[in-house]
Amino acid sequence: MGASLAVGGAVAAGPAVAGCDRTDNDHHEGHDESHTAVVHVQINGQHREFTVDIRTSLLDMLRERAGLPGTKKGCDQGACGACTVLVNGRRINSCLTLAVMHDGAQITTIEGLARDGRLHPLQQAFIDEDAFQCGYCTPGQIMSGVGCIGEGHTGSPAEIREWMSGNICRCGAYTNIVNAVATGARAH
Repeated sequence: MGASLAVGGAVAAGPAVAGCDRTDNDHHEGHDESHTAVVHVQINGQHREFTVDIRTSLLDMLRERAGLPGTKKGCDQGACGACTVLVNGRRINSCLTLAVMHDGAQITTIEGLARDGRLHPLQQAFIDEDAFQCGYCTPGQIMSGVGCIGEGHTGSPAEIREWMSGNICRCGAYTNIVNAVATGARAH
């Protein structure tokens, strides 16, 4: 089976319509509350609460509402992996799942990997192995790599390639990405 960047369920059925951030406690004129829901999540260790349109993808909530632009919007169809994040420790394409489906979830984005001013071992490995060129896919590649390492799919370069195959690098840095994931796995 290919690199299961497991889809968390449904495809967002339309453009995201930003609701008001719950902490604002304001209701905008014309705001239809029948199409909103409150989502409580822990993002990178911080408890957050958002009122979102029920059609808002997890990707759009992270980028537009949580202010975390490191998770990239690539194809917005689940084909490129640029939007990969960890939800409850499992990697998913955040563009293919609705924010409301993750109420109560623990979400880790690229911004949440570094600790105490030190890069995550895989972030450092990407630098050391020159595993990026333009860098657009890098956050998704790293998040997928963290998932791959956590899942134990780093036994060989072929296994890493298979389990990372859901992440596209348009620049073609695949050899260095595989090397970085292998290096990161050894440091784990």
